[in-house]
Amino acid sequence: MQPLIGLMALFSVLIPQKIWFAPSQPLNVMVKADSALTLTLTDMADKQLATASAKPGVDDLKQLFPAIAQSGTYIVFAGTPTDFVGTPLVIEVRIDKQQGPTPQAVKVEPLCYVDMTTDMGKFTSVFYYDVAPNTVDNFLSLAAGGYYDGLTFHRILPGFVIQGGDPLGDGTGGPGYTIGDEFSDRQHLEGVLSMAHTGAPNSGGSQFFVCLDYNSTKHLDGGYAAFGKVVDGMDAVKKIAATPLSNPQAGTPVKAPVIQKAEVLPVTKDHNPYAGAK
Repeated sequence: MQPLIGLMALFSVLIPQKIWFAPSQPLNVMVKADSALTLTLTDMADKQLATASAKPGVDDLKQLFPAIAQSGTYIVFAGTPTDFVGTPLVIEVRIDKQQGPTPQAVKVEPLCYVDMTTDMGKFTSVFYYDVAPNTVDNFLSLAAGGYYDGLTFHRILPGFVIQGGDPLGDGTGGPGYTIGDEFSDRQHLEGVLSMAHTGAPNSGGSQFFVCLDYNSTKHLDGGYAAFGKVVDGMDAVKKIAATPLSNPQAGTPVKAPVIQKAEVLPVTKDHNPYAGAK
């Protein structure tokens, strides 16, 4: 995500001086403005937690918002959640559950969404930074690096899921590493993105699926890492789900729909897919 932050520096107003911070370090951001700005701190559910005035230059978000010393996921807007400038920042105060409640590290990055263009149309996804931070990081990193471009939806089960992200195209491939499971209480509702795995613990990698009908996917709750949701373009998802199949039981398509491009894009006031997303 470092290249994206560099690109943001050209036009945004809140620029983190780095991505990762130790809990003891100040959370310094560059405020690019001609005068003081009102900043708003919210949680991922859009609940407003605090406001503060930031002066132009370098400011310490920890001093402005003492609440972020506690573990959790926060968003900082330059303005309000409905009237802001630049790109909001996501602040993740992370803990290691095995080590207790003391924060282990803090990550500061731009709030992003993904536009995935396929040969069946385009859909837009937002992400659950709060419950699946490592899964979100992995997906965004792969997408930003072009990993998904040219891959397919190799498994299509109408009324259940569409699954893609396998470089081998047969359900056995991945990025050459695996990531830890991040199961949560997020439900696998229609449009939810979740990380596929082999059934073994911590076996996810790059394959993901999009849920089609909660009546069929509710049994996945708590057993798969839901990490985002399609908020626009479900018509394209449904077109993919209607692809003719050569093996309906296995979900093998006659011609697998192609992911032409996955773009990681920063949220702006003019395009904020998170607004109203649940």
